Amino acid sequence: TGVTLFFGDAREPSESMIQVPGAGRMLPADVFQQELSRNAALHQLVARYAHALMVQVMQSAACNALHPIEKRACKWLLMTHDRVFTDEFKLTHEFLSMMLGASRPHVSVVAEQLQRAGLIAYRHGQVTVLDRKRLEACSCECYGIVSRYFDEFLRHLSASAFAADTVQLVSGL
Repeated sequence: TGVTLFFGDAREPSESMIQVPGAGRMLPADVFQQELSRNAALHQLVARYAHALMVQVMQSAACNALHPIEKRACKWLLMTHDRVFTDEFKLTHEFLSMMLGASRPHVSVVAEQLQRAGLIAYRHGQVTVLDRKRLEACSCECYGIVSRYFDEFLRHLSASAFAADTVQLVSGL
């Protein structure tokens, strides 16, 4: 969130939602903009993130129009799994239906199919990925396209010359 600041707009035209419960941090907009102008490594890092995010948004729009809900659900579960770094995470049918552009009952049917196939376990908003390889095989090609961009972003993040004072600034909030 906050990519609009990177592009020079101080207004956020949308609402941010947290998909999986956890900890988050906020950085005041003016501090973020100062750090972007002061720190070339941060600027490059945010540019790479913005690029990966735009690829995800464009690919998701095409995916939602072209691929069946079963493949889209597998893609979304994989993308979530990639970002939470654990096989178990909270994800409601309500939220998944919003992300997939499908009705909640339809998402429930798909989740049940994935559970019966042994790909996931699902109970009261708690997902456990049981067979990631098969989940990947059941996903559409959009997962691979988007994940390549985010993998590249993460490689740059781990190898970046990110200034220690910036890391401390963000972690201290």
